[in-house]
Amino acid sequence: MRVPILDLKAQYATYKSEAVRAISEVCESQSFALGPAVAEFEEKIAAYCGSKYAIGVSSGSDALLVSLMALEIKPGDEVITTPFTFFATAGSIARLGARPVFVDVEYDSYNIDASLIEEKITEKTRAIIPVHLFGQAAQMKPMTDIAQRHDISVIEDAAQAIGASQDGIRCGNFGDCGCFSFYPSKNLGCFGDGGLVTTNREDLAEKIKVLRNHGQDSTYFYKVIGGNFRLDGIQGAVLSVKLKYVDQWNEKRRQHGVLYDSVFADSPVRPPKIDSNNVSIYHQYTVTVPERDQLQKFLAENKIGSAVFYPKPLHLQDCFRELGYKNGDFPVAERLCGEVLSLPVYPELTSEQIEYVAKTVLKFYELN
Repeated sequence: MRVPILDLKAQYATYKSEAVRAISEVCESQSFALGPAVAEFEEKIAAYCGSKYAIGVSSGSDALLVSLMALEIKPGDEVITTPFTFFATAGSIARLGARPVFVDVEYDSYNIDASLIEEKITEKTRAIIPVHLFGQAAQMKPMTDIAQRHDISVIEDAAQAIGASQDGIRCGNFGDCGCFSFYPSKNLGCFGDGGLVTTNREDLAEKIKVLRNHGQDSTYFYKVIGGNFRLDGIQGAVLSVKLKYVDQWNEKRRQHGVLYDSVFADSPVRPPKIDSNNVSIYHQYTVTVPERDQLQKFLAENKIGSAVFYPKPLHLQDCFRELGYKNGDFPVAERLCGEVLSLPVYPELTSEQIEYVAKTVLKFYELN
């Protein structure tokens, strides 16, 4: 049996006719950059997220960047975040000349350890960027409490968490901004790059709308120096189609996670721990395992796809060498980089495929 880590073609077959029709309408309108299809999607996704404002942008990376720009993060400022995440989280900070200040993560949830944040705050600290990793929200109340005490901003990196919630509130509503990615592999993915910023602050929404379009407040009149962060009309149209299905897709992922958990009980495989006040969307089903690299090779030999997110923490990446971090500074993140393995969890999987993957994992440990 062959089980890829992700099968976008299987999902596409379920909504193909709707997507083709929506794309055709954009082509007929010839409104490709922003335009009505994006405006319609922004209205729908704001309602879905429960946010007052939703601003479509060109990618999840640009969502982070434009949010930092709107909050006027400058060279020399410090922004606290996690070293166990995709590059864009810290990369967007560094692109503005600010300094990423890393804080270790929780071994159980893989998310930033809020109890370690306050000790890293200095007079230069301007913001915190928690990451809702693999589809589960980081614990937000302690972070927002810290931010309020120190008068600093909170930007949620919710690139992997569309539809995830904590205490009944959907991600993107805990901080000043929420940043989402619609890269094709995401739970809600478009046909290329795309992203979103949510906010409940009118002032930030207006600034981000100006910044995403080169800083124009009217055609050829530039209020500030912005960037080309516009969401394409075709992407807005496709996302409006797929948004109707995202909750049922997320529920399928949760069901797959429960099945995996049951098979892995009392085994060397350590399933992801979902905090009791969270509803995860299982963007990834990520376990920690001994002999990770050998297991991944064994799975590949049995035609099972898997992935390592992430093999090297950000504080040890060459591009951040000047920050002065060294091996051992964030032991939990470093340990996870050697133990995590993501298994197939996309909605179109069958229970037979899930069981085959899980039992093949266990077979590896029986043979070793």
